Amino acid sequence: MRKLTIGSLLAFALITGFGCNSNKSNSENATDATSTDASSSADSGSMTSSDTTASSNMNATPTNQSANDFMLKAASGGMMEVTLGKLAQEKASNADVKAFGQKMVEDHSKANAELKTLAASKNVTLPVELIAEHQKHVDAMSKMSGADFDKHYMTMMVEDHQKDISEFEEASKNEDADVKGFASKTLPVLKMHLEMAQKANAKVSK
Repeated sequence: MRKLTIGSLLAFALITGFGCNSNKSNSENATDATSTDASSSADSGSMTSSDTTASSNMNATPTNQSANDFMLKAASGGMMEVTLGKLAQEKASNADVKAFGQKMVEDHSKANAELKTLAASKNVTLPVELIAEHQKHVDAMSKMSGADFDKHYMTMMVEDHQKDISEFEEASKNEDADVKGFASKTLPVLKMHLEMAQKANAKVSK
């Protein structure tokens, strides 16, 4: 009877031990499977992000050199108009000059935003600083105030918008349809600015 009891205990111990090992093995396998799935998911996410970026670049509409040059110069010119417009509101003495400056800030800020969106769609990086040609005007007029500022600013605005209109008219014939559309849309605004500048300049130049 005693021998039978001891044998039964040994058999029970063996069965219990096997069950623990089996559970441990199953747990480890489950952990490995979870790790593998997580790794696969991470790789899949990474590939999706990469594929999205590549797709975005492929969808960008290429542009020609003349269109690219136009956007770069127009971006700097637009920033200059906003900067000088703010200076006019601060330093000008004539009410019409101040009003003109405010109009420049409003209209060119809007045009600058549209140009930025256009350039981004073509993977064109616009300048964040003024080119030398435009910076010299800001440097010169930042030292002026009152009547001197009024005369210098309005004379410069007449000449600058005449140049802008010529450049935008040329761009409105560009082979790039998007650049052509932007230039054509902005031209009437520039012509209105020129008329305003000529009227204000006539008053302050007397």
